[in-house]
Amino acid sequence: MNKLRKILLCSILLGLISASSPFDWLMPHPNPEKPGSSAWLEKEFQIIHSQASNLDEKILRLSLTAYMHAREQGYDKKKLLTIIDYSKPSTEKRLWVFDIGRGKFLLNTWVSHGKNSGGINARSFSNISGSLKSSIGVFITDNAYIGGHGISLRMKGLEKGVNDNAYNRNIVFHGATYVGANVAKHLGRMGLSWGCPAVSPDTIKWLVDTIKGNTVVFAYYPDSNWLKKSKYLV
Repeated sequence: MNKLRKILLCSILLGLISASSPFDWLMPHPNPEKPGSSAWLEKEFQIIHSQASNLDEKILRLSLTAYMHAREQGYDKKKLLTIIDYSKPSTEKRLWVFDIGRGKFLLNTWVSHGKNSGGINARSFSNISGSLKSSIGVFITDNAYIGGHGISLRMKGLEKGVNDNAYNRNIVFHGATYVGANVAKHLGRMGLSWGCPAVSPDTIKWLVDTIKGNTVVFAYYPDSNWLKKSKYLV
């Protein structure tokens, strides 16, 4: 009987651990404010900004607003947020990953843009198949798969007319040898994709394993039409 009780106790503990982010049930939440409230957004901004000062304050606030709207729709049980700032040149580290649930900065790295979006700077974006341009807006990650670039991660765009064709366009995270510090030194920019946010081969497996499965991606560019009309930014 004692052995049976020990087995049952272990099963319960394992269930508690796997039901949330690792060990969240043991830790005080870094942001005690009510999720989605003005106080929560401000507290979350302070937590993230203190760890990622190279992320523009305006973009961070917009991304947190978009993240909460996506959460309200039932997305992202993992409480992860990936931000891409396409207003920065490709030579700068313009992709960040944050663990919102534990208030932790996880990654800051380089990411490519589409060959028809621009050279060192991306200036044009599209939702059209064959455009070879990147897409902006709010996305949700889907499943990982092995493709022509190795391990890759599909995304679904949540914004109609802005990025909702991303899945059909095969706009995915994948690794590419044309992304990384050495590429910037030799080319003066990152290489160009067919619209995908490609990262270094050294980074892709960790990125896919971390953010796969229904987590929020916020891809920013100061497009006035999108900023005015997006329901995720109000």
